[in-house]
Amino acid sequence: MELASYSDYALRLVNSEEPARGTDTLTSVDAVRALFGTSTQAARRATEADVTRFRSVRGRLRAVFEAAAEDDQQQAVHLLNALLLEFPVSPQISGHGALDAEGRPDWHMHLADHPSNATSGYAAIAAMGLAFHLTEFGADRLGLCEASPCRNAYLDTSTNRSRRYCSDRCATRANVAAYRARKRRESDTSERTGRTAE
Repeated sequence: MELASYSDYALRLVNSEEPARGTDTLTSVDAVRALFGTSTQAARRATEADVTRFRSVRGRLRAVFEAAAEDDQQQAVHLLNALLLEFPVSPQISGHGALDAEGRPDWHMHLADHPSNATSGYAAIAAMGLAFHLTEFGADRLGLCEASPCRNAYLDTSTNRSRRYCSDRCATRANVAAYRARKRRESDTSERTGRTAE
């Protein structure tokens, strides 16, 4: 498993809230557990206290994306380093019992989570995954959707570093809005030009 893929943990947590829309899906222990995906063992550790702790970590992770989106790479790295210090991880070799083509164990690295609570484990994996993504691809690959009012976080994996939206849906919505605005301006210009010609 690519260690940068753990950055999806950060995305899931950050995007559980859409501040501009006033929506927050992180309102219960079940919502916290859902963030873990298929990791049911880690999810079982979640308690009511984790809801508040997860929200705190979410704000700190969002700040990393905000700094990167504002092209303040130093601040993004500083914020991420603070999370890494507070929530350390332990790398662990795993094979899941799978064998490669030659019948040997298919060893690969995982980030082990043996924390005292669900938030610590999730935060450690999310921060480390985001750190791997940032160091492998660059801080400019962390972004916030430019479609108003979305502002969801995304990881730019495009070949030309051109991603500006979190999803195709937001890109389409923004392009349609820009097209309509352009047509309104053209129409307004035509009306003004037509009036002055009279």
